[in-house]
Amino acid sequence: MAIVGVGFFVTTACATGKTSEIMENNGDVKVRLHTSEGDITLLLYGDTPRHRDNFIKRVEAGDYDGVLFHRVISDFMIQTGDPTSKNAPKGKALGAGDAAEMIDAEILFPTHYHHRGAIAAARTGDNVNPERRSSGSQFYIVTGTKFSDGQLDQMEHKAAMTHKQDVFNKLVAENRDSIMAMRRNRDQAGLNALQEKLVAQTEELTKDDTTFYTPEMREAYKTIGGTPHLDGQYTVYGRVIDGMDVVEKIEKAETDGRDRPLEDIKIISAEVVK
Repeated sequence: MAIVGVGFFVTTACATGKTSEIMENNGDVKVRLHTSEGDITLLLYGDTPRHRDNFIKRVEAGDYDGVLFHRVISDFMIQTGDPTSKNAPKGKALGAGDAAEMIDAEILFPTHYHHRGAIAAARTGDNVNPERRSSGSQFYIVTGTKFSDGQLDQMEHKAAMTHKQDVFNKLVAENRDSIMAMRRNRDQAGLNALQEKLVAQTEELTKDDTTFYTPEMREAYKTIGGTPHLDGQYTVYGRVIDGMDVVEKIEKAETDGRDRPLEDIKIISAEVVK
């Protein structure tokens, strides 16, 4: 499952039933990954509770023990969590495995975005997953690269156009029956009028869209880097708070044509930090 990423805030109890023991005041939870390259400590956000609780459940069930970092791309990200990667032979194609259930999206952009060190859920593509639901087990840690103001301006413009197209496509889907009826009746005038109406509705619905990148985000993408083109597409639900040197070591691993490291790099074990 490759990363190809509108949230809901729900207050839930942690899957362990020991909420007060592991959560910060804002619901954040720390998890430590003991990897073959060293330890990485993650902070899981309290305002993405479905992803936080699912991650804790996976950790406590031992689901991450022994999984490989099966997809590693320098200056982009490192990905893990495929259950079929445990004890996988060298050269085997990985990435299609997943936990039984998918997780409803909690895309809280621009609160959480793809800065260097961000943790986000992998998912299948929009063509089969228009709700952008997350993998039940696979996640990636962003490394990325730095961007200039000009590059960010271009991505901001592209993102705005993509959002408008998404809104227009949704309106088209809502009017599908009328469109099909007019096509059957060869009512070109009616089709043209409806298209103009939907374009006007799209402009109205998107007229108050805010600037895609906040000043804080721009500064982060220019100074520490990240993968801004993924913003708003995947659920970002945490960040690395210790061990980015380990992440950097993993991202520089030599890989094969499928981006799998030639020498296995794995999560030996994972634990919730009390």
